[in-house]
Amino acid sequence: MPRNTTSDRSPGQDAAGNPERPLRKDAERNRQRILDAAKELFAEDGLGVTLNDIARHAGVGVGTVYRRFPDKAQLIEELFEQQVSELVGLMEEAAEDPDPWRGLTGFFRRNLELQARDRAFREIIAGTPEAAERLRQIRQRMFPLGAQLVQRAKDAGALRADFQPADVPMMFLMLTAVLDAAREVEPELWRRYLEVFIQGLRAQPGPPEPLATPPLKGQQVPVVMSTFRLPRR
Repeated sequence: MPRNTTSDRSPGQDAAGNPERPLRKDAERNRQRILDAAKELFAEDGLGVTLNDIARHAGVGVGTVYRRFPDKAQLIEELFEQQVSELVGLMEEAAEDPDPWRGLTGFFRRNLELQARDRAFREIIAGTPEAAERLRQIRQRMFPLGAQLVQRAKDAGALRADFQPADVPMMFLMLTAVLDAAREVEPELWRRYLEVFIQGLRAQPGPPEPLATPPLKGQQVPVVMSTFRLPRR
């Protein structure tokens, strides 16, 4: 699939670099219906679904889909841009929080809440031949902000000194594995382990706080473990 260059063009320009005209309200509604339908299908069935499948799921004509997105690569690229922009926005809000600890831990929580809602998130990022380029873009746009959040919390004396910015994506890797594996059994389970992480990140931890999210019941453990799967490639 050829790489789309949507992320390289200036805002307000189409793929050819020409100024984009604002969409009519009905056209914008259809466009968002198409994007929402694509996210749902990508999450359920992977990126092999067709634009025809997406049109049926969105309840619009096939021609409407092809007018907005002549090929599936463009649609995936736009969804990726939306996802990354939303995460960057969360990080920028966290950096403006006057309480650095609350900003950092609030970002952890809101990031995972976003991924819990958007089941196609990692499929779009990692499920295509452009995965390496997409991950590079994420590192370029998000890692400096992540490092800023970490340093602010350290400077405030709230975050343990040996926690590093490179630990943030590894933490998310572990927690999103729990999120995915337990989604159908206990969709809020990730919150329990985020609480454990957060308590362990404090520079001066006090007595352990009770975990608000209960553990799995005994019979649920093998069910969750059996549903864990590696991401599709």
